[in-house]
Amino acid sequence: MTQAAEHPGRNSTSPGIGTPLNRIEGVAKVTGQARYAAEHPAEGLLYGVAVCAGIARGRIRSLDTAGTLNTPGVVQVLTHENRPHVPWYEAPAHDDDDAAGNAKPPVPLLLDGAIMYSGQPIALVVAETFEAARRGAMQVEAAYDTLPHNTMLGSALAQRFTPAAKAQGNIVRGDTQAALDDAAARIDSRYELAMEHHNPMEMHATTVQWHGDGRLTVHDKNQGSQNAQRQLAQAFGLEPDSIMVANHHVGGAFGSGLRPGYQAYLAMLAALMLKRSVRVVMTRQQMFTHVHRPAATQEMRLACDTRGKLQAMEVIATTSTARIETYTENLVKWGAIAYPCDNLRLDYAVAPIDTPTPGNMRAPGAATGVNLLEMALDELAYANGMDPLALRLVNCSDVDGISGLPFTSKALKKAYETGAERFGWHRRSHEPRSMRNGMELSGWGMATGIWEALVLHASATATLDTQGILTVRSAASDIGTGTYTIMAQIAAGALGLPLERVRVEIGESPLPDSPFAGGSAMAASVGAAVHRACKGIARQLSELAGGPVGSNDMAKLAARAPGGRIEASATVDPPQEDGKARNTHSAVFAEVCVDERLSVIRVPRLLACVAAGRIINPKTARSQVLGGLVMGMGMALQEEALFDHRLGRIMNHNLAEYHVPCHADVHDMEVIFVDEPDGLASPLGVKGVGEIGIVGAAAAIANAVHHATGKRIRTLPITLDKLL
Repeated sequence: MTQAAEHPGRNSTSPGIGTPLNRIEGVAKVTGQARYAAEHPAEGLLYGVAVCAGIARGRIRSLDTAGTLNTPGVVQVLTHENRPHVPWYEAPAHDDDDAAGNAKPPVPLLLDGAIMYSGQPIALVVAETFEAARRGAMQVEAAYDTLPHNTMLGSALAQRFTPAAKAQGNIVRGDTQAALDDAAARIDSRYELAMEHHNPMEMHATTVQWHGDGRLTVHDKNQGSQNAQRQLAQAFGLEPDSIMVANHHVGGAFGSGLRPGYQAYLAMLAALMLKRSVRVVMTRQQMFTHVHRPAATQEMRLACDTRGKLQAMEVIATTSTARIETYTENLVKWGAIAYPCDNLRLDYAVAPIDTPTPGNMRAPGAATGVNLLEMALDELAYANGMDPLALRLVNCSDVDGISGLPFTSKALKKAYETGAERFGWHRRSHEPRSMRNGMELSGWGMATGIWEALVLHASATATLDTQGILTVRSAASDIGTGTYTIMAQIAAGALGLPLERVRVEIGESPLPDSPFAGGSAMAASVGAAVHRACKGIARQLSELAGGPVGSNDMAKLAARAPGGRIEASATVDPPQEDGKARNTHSAVFAEVCVDERLSVIRVPRLLACVAAGRIINPKTARSQVLGGLVMGMGMALQEEALFDHRLGRIMNHNLAEYHVPCHADVHDMEVIFVDEPDGLASPLGVKGVGEIGIVGAAAAIANAVHHATGKRIRTLPITLDKLL
């Protein structure tokens, strides 16, 4: 997909890194021209609707599809009894997710009659129209033999185990018990987070275009076209080059698209079986049987001296995983990185329950681990009779508390100071229930955020043609973060071109290598590759001209080059070990108002002061942090999967009852980026901002609720029943 800044608005001048620019694909999106995975046409297209299991655990005794096959328009019903045989069904059982973020094909669908969770796909009805497929799906009748199930993390803690891949992250250092015994203040508390679900606007969808010559084009909602291509080729035993995966526009993902959803595998199965183009789209209800942020519990014992300096930190964390495959997160390391402590115990494990496999959800591990720890640190500050911000300042360090390595940069103290001044923290009274806003109790809370600054393998090409148009290409994904725009901005700035003379091609697997869009690594990785490729163009122009080149002369020089164009390619790889730690940091401040009669909580103010290295586009970066703050608000006050544990089924599997913050919930939010020059973090000095916005946000709100009410709620979300 080529995206050009043809409606530049404020973008018409030659931009540089650090300029707030409009999205170059914005007009296409708001006018409906941008096509998403379920909107690509195909000749003879069939429509598939998944039929999902009605029990949580057991086996299919029988499937009656006679009524479905007699439904007008229905072409076929795929089940475990008649689906094509492909290599996927011979894959070994999965143990741990890999370092790429659960980036391998899932356990096969329609494998046999075993049911491992409620909502597991058991059949795919394929028809000439979507309506016929849906009607046919309603007529599939399944009978089951049930087995005992459990969907409660608390009931699974006795089966807690540490996956081998995460065992090295469990650390014991010093003597935590002795430090706890000698401390001036200590806490011993258990904090919990409910299971949360990805609910991007675009539901997971796949359109497989059958070309009849051994080639397939797969338009899929994912966070990495090349990653999806590898997984689909592996699962179906196809040559990767025979599958072209495209994800030109992605309507949000937040980690749910790091590997293709089950609809992609079902659509591929049907296309291969029927030799037709097939589209499968998850319903909103089925999105709740896809990946999710696992439920978590953290038992924490913290201790400090009279100054607030941490003397002991024990974090024993457990997250839910599926029985069908194991999913893990880096949950317990973050606090120890942020706050060095001599006496340390970190213990992370998982407990299996009968649900779909969890998956990465915005700032996986940190969003859970840091927010719960920051709530406990607030509790420790009060146990020591000190201001919560003062405790953070006492423990702020310029070295990674686990490795002892210095950070490439860490402007967190500046973020604390700038954020506190802007928020008016000095006006906060310490005692809970001591501040009011009219008839409501008022509370102010704060927390720290931390995330990793990643650089991953990425490549890009740049081409300058005889019209003076610069085209940059990479298989990068734009999941709403602004990748189209920052690639154009970096390219234009590197050559001094106006933005309207830059074209961006991304979102197709044959393009130059790109990591998936996750971990806040896209700008630092692909952005650096684009910059290097464009500097390669600049060098060639300079050689042709024998000196400096103006933008008006570039087209003429390109015409003199072999082939009538100038091309350059570049690759960026992760930095070699250099004895440095790389992280982003933030300070988050929140104000809440609580109606004491009804226990209704409002959040009139949120402020995030972020230290994230060099900011390429302050406008899109601010939007990323704002989105993270809103998701943090949902984590703090609203989002939770509500199960009927007798059935093992999520009951609020829709946006009417699974509550997320809406416009009426969001009031004054402010984002400040502190100046943090960092030439060591990445080639462009970029650290990334996609995740940092949610880390610490929920804790700041929860801590503000305690300050307002005097009640310490240790289970998120803080719903009104917990305050009544």
